[in-house]
Amino acid sequence: MGPAPAGEQLCGAIGETEVMEPALEGTGKEGKKASSRKHTLAEPPAKGLLQPVKLSRAELYKEPTNEELNHLRETEILFHSSLLRLQVEELLKEVRLSEKKKDRIDAFLREVNQRVVRVPSVPETELTDQAWLPAGVRVPLHQVPYAVKGCFRFLPPAQVTVVGSYLLGTCIRPDINVDVALTMPREILQDKDGLNQRYFRKRALYLAHLAHHLAQDPLFGSVCFSYTNGCHLKPSLLLRPRGKDERLVTVRLHPCPPPDFFRPCRLLPTKNNVRSAWYRGQSPAGDGSPEPPTPHYNTWVLQDTALESHLQLLSTMLGSAQGLKDGVALLKVWLRQRELDKGQGGFTGFLVSMLVVFLVSTHKIHTTMSGYQVLRSVLQFLATTDLTVNGISLCLSSDPSLPALADFHQAFSVVFLDFSGRLNLCADVTASTYHQVQYEARLSMTLLDSRADDGFQLLLMTPKPMIRAFDHVLHLHPLSRLQAACHRLKLWPELQDNGGDYVSAALGPLTTLLEQGLGTRLKLLAHSRPPVPEWGISQDPPKHKDSGSLTLGLLLRPEGLTSVLELGPEADQPEAAKFRQFWGFRSELRRFQDGAIREAVVWEAASMSQKRLIPHQVVTHLLALHTDIPETCVHYVGGPLDALIQGLKQASSTKGRMVMSRGGELVMVPNVEAILEDFAVLGEGLVQTVEARSERWTV
Repeated sequence: MGPAPAGEQLCGAIGETEVMEPALEGTGKEGKKASSRKHTLAEPPAKGLLQPVKLSRAELYKEPTNEELNHLRETEILFHSSLLRLQVEELLKEVRLSEKKKDRIDAFLREVNQRVVRVPSVPETELTDQAWLPAGVRVPLHQVPYAVKGCFRFLPPAQVTVVGSYLLGTCIRPDINVDVALTMPREILQDKDGLNQRYFRKRALYLAHLAHHLAQDPLFGSVCFSYTNGCHLKPSLLLRPRGKDERLVTVRLHPCPPPDFFRPCRLLPTKNNVRSAWYRGQSPAGDGSPEPPTPHYNTWVLQDTALESHLQLLSTMLGSAQGLKDGVALLKVWLRQRELDKGQGGFTGFLVSMLVVFLVSTHKIHTTMSGYQVLRSVLQFLATTDLTVNGISLCLSSDPSLPALADFHQAFSVVFLDFSGRLNLCADVTASTYHQVQYEARLSMTLLDSRADDGFQLLLMTPKPMIRAFDHVLHLHPLSRLQAACHRLKLWPELQDNGGDYVSAALGPLTTLLEQGLGTRLKLLAHSRPPVPEWGISQDPPKHKDSGSLTLGLLLRPEGLTSVLELGPEADQPEAAKFRQFWGFRSELRRFQDGAIREAVVWEAASMSQKRLIPHQVVTHLLALHTDIPETCVHYVGGPLDALIQGLKQASSTKGRMVMSRGGELVMVPNVEAILEDFAVLGEGLVQTVEARSERWTV
């Protein structure tokens, strides 16, 4: 509850309380006078008890102001109830950063700025000559292949700029991260640094030199490396204060080039900037075949050039509109509770901020809207718009040299262009992740429209990890098996584009393969990559295989789930060969009752519990057949309650019935008490199973 309105006060909190002394029997006129006389108590009321507010008759019956009427009308129309409005306002108070902490963070940022600009310079050397690096620091980048042209020298940054959600006022607790862009001087860079990871090598060396000097400063309690949004070509340096403020904030340093250094036409999604001869160590083919495009590589370079321009755009749109900022904060909480913003390719808070800007520019959101209205508008847009089919753009230019949306759709699964018309903000978002965001948005809109009493709790306060959201979950471990899958699927261009990240290269073909195999059984397939942990400046960066396991979630349709037959085309159809190639030795010719001879796949399943696990057979068969991933590397979690249910059935066969005498005959009747006991045990087992496999997160 908020404070009392202006001019009102709680009696006893500031002033003194007046009470009536009770009348006593047997007293005379003087006693009656004393009993009716008011007097002031010297002692305040009990602490924590609310006292009635004293209002005059004029104040009690005065007409409501326009502001109060608008507040009531907005509550009735937008929030369905006063309770929902109070819940939203209290949540925003909890996740916002207090002014006191902002002052401490600002002071720490000033200290960081002073120390960064004082880091000493380093003379120019070849990129491959890294003997100048101290022994206690490692380059936070896998330099494969190691040989690369170019020179490097360290100079203090030309400009230090705070970017991201902290300046906008949209960062949320409990984890406060402040992004700082370090603009590298032009003298460090060369014209062809966009080729063959030269820019990323210089970026990593720049961070390594900074880390060595900042780690010796007593101001910092922690200096370590981390990947920016999971991209292994773009590490960042994390700084935390020493002492009691160690958990107050994490400052992330991002080196970036001068804004106009790289030519945008060289970084379009159809261009190649990683030569096959350099990456594969092979001589170029003499047949004149073109180099494969590197859209993701080009996007990662463009992202660094647009840090400040994106901040200016967001500041212009959100700067004076508190409702838009509140809406972005609510959307971040919504994403975090569903773990949609985690790991590489997540739907981050930056993306929803830019999405709010797009909806404002298209007049679907107004700057005067409240945070709840912004939340509803964005969820409605996500639920009804498929960016995998029809991309959107913030660019209003009609320049014919700009690429069309169709060019981006050929290179990326999800398309959302920034105002330049050259950078896809959703380049790292896969189709599976976006479809999961769409599905959750549709569920949330249904929940909000239902006006359920627990709608707020389910929407913004309840964690929904993958184990809760999906019917079956499978883990692929170790991740090194995906490297063999890339070779089997011949994903050389994808590996070249992703800088050797075989997990990212194989993820798209892998999900497409499983979606095709599961067919009508599957409603939604999603994946989750755990965030790569931070590492010390004296350690080598973690390898791709060290990032845990790749988790896939399957949301299944009840219709057709238990069917043991995969019906293919007739034997004389041209599609029959593709069917046999897809299913391998599982495919066989069968004659059906209507006389048709078709290709078909029959799965082994005798009981209903085994039929519910047919997706397990489909997944393991296709992964082994097409990607060389054996069944031992697929840890499948499905039907964990079947054993519990089966045990209850066996127990009920003996104690679920009892013998009674009816009309002189012994008859078998249900034992209601035993059945209710079984249901109680089943309920406890369900709760324990879900809690054991779930994580809790508190705002």
